Amino acid sequence: MPAASAPPPGTALGLTRILSAYTDGRSETSLDPDLRVFVSDLVRPYGLPLREDLLQEGVGHSYAELAEGLLREAVADGPPVDLLILAFDSPDVRPGAPSSLALSRSCPGEPLAFALCDQGTAGAFGALRIAAAHHRTGGCRRAVVVLAEQTTLHYRPAAPVELPRRHCAVVLVCDEADGIGDTDETDGGAAALGRHGPGPGGLAVTQEPCAEPESAVNAVHDRVRSAGADAALLLDTGLAGEPALGDAATAVAPGGQPFTGLWTELARALPAWQARQRPVVVAGLDRRLGVLSTLTLGAGP
Repeated sequence: MPAASAPPPGTALGLTRILSAYTDGRSETSLDPDLRVFVSDLVRPYGLPLREDLLQEGVGHSYAELAEGLLREAVADGPPVDLLILAFDSPDVRPGAPSSLALSRSCPGEPLAFALCDQGTAGAFGALRIAAAHHRTGGCRRAVVVLAEQTTLHYRPAAPVELPRRHCAVVLVCDEADGIGDTDETDGGAAALGRHGPGPGGLAVTQEPCAEPESAVNAVHDRVRSAGADAALLLDTGLAGEPALGDAATAVAPGGQPFTGLWTELARALPAWQARQRPVVVAGLDRRLGVLSTLTLGAGP
């Protein structure tokens, strides 16, 4: 891999393509005997029982198989990919082999590839934040973030959790673009975004602790004001029920897909917003972790 150099002045990472797809059925890796061994080792310290019925039946989907075709479509005939991040919350069903590395083989070039998990719904925003930070080091001109969730948990959790209704994958392609401000900060990121904002085509991600819904509502309103009067606001289900945001929301993530639903809705709505050259604010609140995440996309040129 060539040595990194600083990106050209005035450039930022921008979201250039987003695709999503649902998949039915199962992956054959759900019948791999090693899956039982892997899950057993995972839950043994916590005394959680296995779902022997699901392990015997063979249900669930490998994230490498789930996202491979969509990823190939998203990056076909494009420049080399420098960075690939697979983000997920529901566990994969492919033991013993990193799905992020398998997916990297579906990309032109030889991208650095790794996975991000155990971040709840904030994980998707975190992956974009990491990609933006990597761009600022000069380490990538094209990054791909793959989001995936599958419907099966092969053990009984200690507390109720929301599982997706369907297997789903989302691919976000980010390319270097002219424009100011791919802000990537925690805590102080809100202030930085308010001062600069993303330029045309650029993206800005902020993540901050937010224990009270009222604080989250105020912060989202601040992001929208900073983005511009015509900004579209997309909310995840963690914020959609807040009355103070009801009138401000342009779109809301559908239920039933806790990790990918927000991004599937963005894939659906973004082309129309871009055609009208509207800036976009995407906001999510992981109430369990107490983390507010926002993505701001600058209006197209």
